[in-house]
Amino acid sequence: MDLGPHAGFIWASYGLCLLTVLGLIAWVRIDKAQQEKALKDLAARGISRARPAGEGKTSS
Repeated sequence: MDLGPHAGFIWASYGLCLLTVLGLIAWVRIDKAQQEKALKDLAARGISRARPAGEGKTSS
């Protein structure tokens, strides 16, 4: 495969794109772990994400 005189630029672009995607994947996984830890800490303190019975319901 001959990329011509722009081969360096093309390979650098692919490399930068790959690093960006891998960085975003790592960021999402790290953030997910932090959010799960925060939710477990809140649950351990008795704070839940569930709404109390009757709250949020609208009467028609």
